Amino acid sequence: MMSEEVLSYIQQNREDLLERLNDFLTIPSVSTDSSYKIDVQKAAQFVQNYLEEIGFDTIEEIPTSNHPIVYAAYNKAGVNAPTVLFYGHYDVQPVDPIEEWDSDPFTPEIRDGRIYARGASDDKGQVFMHLAVFEAFMKTTGALPVNIKVCIEGEEEIGSENLYDTLKEKREKFAADFVIISDSGMVAKNQPTILYGLKGFTGIEITVDGPDQDLHSGLYGGAVRNPIMALSHILSTMKNIDEEITVEGFYDDVEPMTAEERALIAKVEGEDYKQTTGIEETISEKGYDAKEHTMGRPTFEINGIYGGYQGEGTKTIIPAAATAKITCRLVPGQNPETIQQLLVEHIERVAPAGVQVTVKKEKLSSKAYMVEPNHPLIKKAAICYERAFEKETIFVRMGGSIPVVEWLDEMYNIPVILLGFGTPEDRLHSPNESFPLDSFDKGLETLVYYYNEVSK
Repeated sequence: MMSEEVLSYIQQNREDLLERLNDFLTIPSVSTDSSYKIDVQKAAQFVQNYLEEIGFDTIEEIPTSNHPIVYAAYNKAGVNAPTVLFYGHYDVQPVDPIEEWDSDPFTPEIRDGRIYARGASDDKGQVFMHLAVFEAFMKTTGALPVNIKVCIEGEEEIGSENLYDTLKEKREKFAADFVIISDSGMVAKNQPTILYGLKGFTGIEITVDGPDQDLHSGLYGGAVRNPIMALSHILSTMKNIDEEITVEGFYDDVEPMTAEERALIAKVEGEDYKQTTGIEETISEKGYDAKEHTMGRPTFEINGIYGGYQGEGTKTIIPAAATAKITCRLVPGQNPETIQQLLVEHIERVAPAGVQVTVKKEKLSSKAYMVEPNHPLIKKAAICYERAFEKETIFVRMGGSIPVVEWLDEMYNIPVILLGFGTPEDRLHSPNESFPLDSFDKGLETLVYYYNEVSK
């Protein structure tokens, strides 16, 4: 009966909730750009004001060296009720290139069943859904079904640079029985998806220095090593045409996918990559299909490469330097620091003479995370998804990384339940980010069912 009351409130107040979400999305809380610092603070204040209106016992803004963390607690569900830590973030990515947006990124607009705005999916829209559900419970029943702790930060899009130390310092404040995060998505629109694993992450930056200045290629070609050519040689030795990473020892600690996992992945209807990315065909590691590779195998990607002349026409030079940025997505068993060291040792072995090669290690790294797909909290989530979406839930691992998940697992050793409602068409981090109203409505319903179920 409780769920019906709460859902009725949400349905009757849907337009008011969407209007409030619009107010949240209007705030340009771009964490990476210091010129938006005041706006990031406004987003934090929006969250605090909403939590206060909902009726949380404790609300606190935790300052950091950059953007604040919003903490709140509700403890009236009783000692026998579980305590849930809800994590999310109120900061957003930059909007560039602005000319590719069809509407102002900070003036939300509904078109064709989607709400368009920066942060609509990642992560303001999904954070707001939890707050709206808390409001609905309080306005209808006068209480939340479980004890809740809230951790909503403003630095996720810049690597959560202060969150780890804050969690470590205030370990007891954030302690809970399990965690709920909605900062992910479903494999397809209206396809309920349990995300039971995330990849880890690490990276390096390679810089190859040659002459102390750009040189005339006619006068010095044949006598001076070209840094771009040297860098290209190094990179070509790190992965082969079969998408196999050729760095010695890279796969040594990889935990292989089980037959059961591969069976779960096989049930997932594959993404239409041509539609969502514009490519003509997929590639994957030899012996694995694209779904298996993105979900359960490590990857090595060159994210950027630059050096030499970049302008129109030709400039006949041997450039003074060249740089490449590399990231690797890791799977269970792999240690980010070990992988970084293996990359460095490989580069040192293959670096050609005539240039100086330096490697900078990425500071932000994380290990892969997995929770048992048959865990009772996962089973409850699957049932709640199915009630709301009227479709069987599928189980996947994701190629992306959410460092806070690994940190919470490390510090508290508690399950992290990833209840995501985004879709592949949401254009995260790109122009025209959006969130389907179907996901908004059915996601709210899922959360109402789930908070009720876990109270039992």
